Amino acid sequence: MRSRTERTVLTGIAVALVAAAAAAWWTADRWQPHAGPWTEQTWKKITRPGPDSLPPAKQRAAPDRPAAAGASEPAAPRPRKCVKDGRTTYTDQPCPKGTQERPVDGAVTSLPR
Repeated sequence: MRSRTERTVLTGIAVALVAAAAAAWWTADRWQPHAGPWTEQTWKKITRPGPDSLPPAKQRAAPDRPAAAGASEPAAPRPRKCVKDGRTTYTDQPCPKGTQERPVDGAVTSLPR
């Protein structure tokens, strides 16, 4: 049999849990739109783990990852930003003479050949 103090503490914890559940249910329309996408993503990750959840020794290269050295397909050439007289040109070839190569900032979208 539990002592009076233990029963009081356990009853207090139970009351607090019931109050928290009631408050969460009562205010669900406020917090659920924000928590919904996060909980969906977490649930998918828990129930359908992907290749990133495997140990490093068992991971295989995913198709969306860049090609590794020695792979059958060559890696895509890196984009270059060439600037001359305030005009900017983007290319995957070396910059023409008389232009200055600058680092490419932001995302680059390329179309298939």
